[in-house]
Amino acid sequence: MKGPLVVGLGSARGVSSGAVRALLRRIYDGHDLDPRLVCAYASIDRRAAEPGLLAAIAPASLRTFPAARLDAVAVPHPSERARAAAGTGSVAEAAALLAAAEVAAGDWARVALIVPKTAGDRVTAAVARIRPPHRM
Repeated sequence: MKGPLVVGLGSARGVSSGAVRALLRRIYDGHDLDPRLVCAYASIDRRAAEPGLLAAIAPASLRTFPAARLDAVAVPHPSERARAAAGTGSVAEAAALLAAAEVAAGDWARVALIVPKTAGDRVTAAVARIRPPHRM
């Protein structure tokens, strides 16, 4: 199934762009995903200016959300470690789903998490797909 992809990213402060790129390559290759279909990247607002994240996804921009908005998103793999560190049970999965829903004009029924939280070196990523609107 084709459709736009949204990548959610969580990271430690000071993550390297190489670590982010390596994880993204592993996810794209391991799940047979075309990185050209990525229409958005998202994370928590405290990573809005994180140099390693921004360099890895350039020239794309990073959508960000406050911890409270991310914490309100139901995810399959919440983490108490993430909650303790970031104030939300999920960054990567929740950011991917929330940004995908925004891109889909709020139509959560069109959004599906297709790659669960995957860990790299000081970075996590998850991927959501936006299905085309239902046609009658």
